[in-house]
Amino acid sequence: MFSTAIITAGGSGQRFGELKQFKRLNGQPIYEYSLKTFIDTRLFGEIILVVPGENQKIIEQEVKKKHRSLVKVIVGGIDRQDSVKNGVMNSSSKTDLVVIHDAARPFITKKLIKSCILACSNSDGAIIALQSFDTIKYSKGNVVEKTIDREKVWMAQTPQAFIKEKILEAYNNKLDELTMTDESSMMEGMGYKIKIVRGSENNFKITTEYDWKRAEMVLG
Repeated sequence: MFSTAIITAGGSGQRFGELKQFKRLNGQPIYEYSLKTFIDTRLFGEIILVVPGENQKIIEQEVKKKHRSLVKVIVGGIDRQDSVKNGVMNSSSKTDLVVIHDAARPFITKKLIKSCILACSNSDGAIIALQSFDTIKYSKGNVVEKTIDREKVWMAQTPQAFIKEKILEAYNNKLDELTMTDESSMMEGMGYKIKIVRGSENNFKITTEYDWKRAEMVLG
């Protein structure tokens, strides 16, 4: 099976206040951590890094110095959804499986990547996720309507892996006005079987300044 990794680093950084995916964490841009981990798995025929248009040339130069031709740098879209789609559409014609990961999750492990890929052997896709330890409330207007069984609640992470021909079918059939928070929800809407692989608390997404400080602590 020919697999393509798509690492998204095309966000606007609105919640963080700057383009966090290029900010240096312990001397390296955040995207470099997950990029290196994906390369080290040796499971991918190609790796695509998706970045904002204004950053493409300089990032391409940086990436080529470190990884030569192993990584293809392409321009993202208006939002994350479009950026991922650009990555999928630019993947090799040989690609059977696409594995999508957020550059803002620098502590992904080779084990989780392998487990995510393996779970696709008997499903249409797989996601990394964590169960909630907190009690989950559903509310409207800040008034609790019901308590949700937390045993059935999972918090999605990345990577998320999908059979390429099936995610392409999902893109072709998705309503344009429907914005998805991740690719799994789009696949679920098409009725595809998506497996869950238990994730890691260290595989958190850097979204706020608190997350940045937490990342610095992880690196110690």
